[in-house]
Amino acid sequence: MTTPTATSGFPLPPLTSPVRTIGARTIDFSSHIAVMAIVNRTPDSFFDRGKTFALDRAVDAALAAASAGADWVDIGGVKFAPGPEVSAAEELDRVLPVVQAVAAQSDIVISVDTFRLEVAEACIAAGASVVNDTTGLQNPALAELAASTGATLVITHSLAQPRTAYAAPRYDDVVLDVVDFLRKRVELAIDLGLDETQIIIDPGHDLNKNTVHSLEITRRFDEIARIGLPAIAAVSNKDFVGESLGAERDDRVDGSLAAATACALLGARIVRMHDVRRSVQAMRMTETILGLREPEYLRHNMTDENE
Repeated sequence: MTTPTATSGFPLPPLTSPVRTIGARTIDFSSHIAVMAIVNRTPDSFFDRGKTFALDRAVDAALAAASAGADWVDIGGVKFAPGPEVSAAEELDRVLPVVQAVAAQSDIVISVDTFRLEVAEACIAAGASVVNDTTGLQNPALAELAASTGATLVITHSLAQPRTAYAAPRYDDVVLDVVDFLRKRVELAIDLGLDETQIIIDPGHDLNKNTVHSLEITRRFDEIARIGLPAIAAVSNKDFVGESLGAERDDRVDGSLAAATACALLGARIVRMHDVRRSVQAMRMTETILGLREPEYLRHNMTDENE
C-alpha cells in the first residue's frame, strides 16, 4: 500500500494502487483529489431538472467542466430514483452522442452512469473509460465487460433493484454494513476477472439511506477509505445536505462543498459535484491543507515589506 505523505493532522488511509491510468489521463490519488463533474441528460434529474437534457447543452456542460478543471465527467441518461420507464435504446440515444462529442474534443475522463450492459458497452467503444454502476454490481456482467475492455468500474453501495423505491432503510451500523457490502462486491468483481487497479468504490450517500445514515458515512468516511481503493464522495446537493441545513434544492452548494471537504479530509479521493469551479478550488485548498501540494505562490509576510 502507498500512504500519502501528508504533513497534516489528518492521517489519510493508505491506497493499494494510488496511480491510475483512466482513459487518456493518469491520476495519482495519493496526492490529488479528483473532481468528477455531473452531466445528466435527463428531463427529470433531482437537481438539474432538465437543464442539460438538450444534446448541445449536455456537450457544452461537459466541455465547460473540463475547462474549469474537472478531472472527469459523469454522463447519465436515467435518474437513480423511480420514474417513467426509460428503455435501453432511449438511454443510449441520450448518452452515446454526448460521449462521442466529448471524447472527440477533450481528454477528460468520461464515465457513463448506467446499470445496463449494452449502454456501457457502446459508450466504452465510443470513448468512455469508466462505468459508474450505482446499483452495486447487481449485474455482474458489468465487471466482466470492464475486465475485457480495460475500463474502470465504480462499485456503489445500494440495496434496491434499479430505479426501485426502498422505503425506511434500516442498518445495524450503516458504515460497517456499507464496508462489508463493498468488500464483498470488490471480491466478486475480482473473481470475474477485474484487476484491483480498475476498481473505485462509492458508499452511496443518500442511495437507500436517510439523512442520519448519510451523515454517519460522512463523519466516518475514513472507514470507507480504509478498504484501500479510491473512494468517491457523491454528496453534491443531496437531500441529506438540504435536510441538515433546511436548504432548498437550489441553495445547497455551500453545504455540499463542506460535506465534500469533510470526506476528502478523511480519505475520499474523488468528489462528484455539480459546481465544478468552486469544487476544484475547494479540493486544491484541501490538498494544500493536507500537505499534498504546495501553495501556488508565497508573498504574504515573506519580505521586510508587508503587502
